[in-house]
Amino acid sequence: MRISDDRYSRDRLRLDIALHFIRHEARTHTIREWTGLTDDRIRKLYRSYLQAGGCPVVRHRGKSPQQTAVFLRTGRLRLEGAAFAGLCCLVGLFDRRGGPQQQRPPWSIGCAAALIHAYDAYSATVGAPAMALEHAALLVEALALGHELRLGDCQGCGVLLVVDALALRAARCILCAPEAARELPDTVRGARPELVQR
Repeated sequence: MRISDDRYSRDRLRLDIALHFIRHEARTHTIREWTGLTDDRIRKLYRSYLQAGGCPVVRHRGKSPQQTAVFLRTGRLRLEGAAFAGLCCLVGLFDRRGGPQQQRPPWSIGCAAALIHAYDAYSATVGAPAMALEHAALLVEALALGHELRLGDCQGCGVLLVVDALALRAARCILCAPEAARELPDTVRGARPELVQR
């Protein structure tokens, strides 16, 4: 009886996580990668629990996000990406000191639960997040592989950063880099003015 109880709990967790992904408007491919459910099962989940329940959720079609350069495009995305990456380290999604890997690590249902936990904490902290759950999943995959993005430290203040894995320059956060200071909202600029003026 114990084995069937464990299997039931694992299957229930898998379905709960898939529903969480669906509520955050993730594409079927992303949900399949993180939960192991089939495309048909994901569509049935959506129809049974969300569409029939009167909870309108947008279902995006097409390919899941694949461009990792988006996380380095603006100061806000760099800042929020680093915050989310720090939360992912705290919940054990990847090792901060790990080097590049040949292939993406297989995600267990425990990793998917940790991703959801980190994303919920990130959303609660930021308020209006710049990254959707699907982009957050892409960031985790890119950092776990380490080919395009990796974790680094700011040369100026030592804060955790998401950096280009092939960059030749030393990494600087948006508060320490003078050219990035113009991108900051006034609320952030006022928080640490001594760093912005460097």
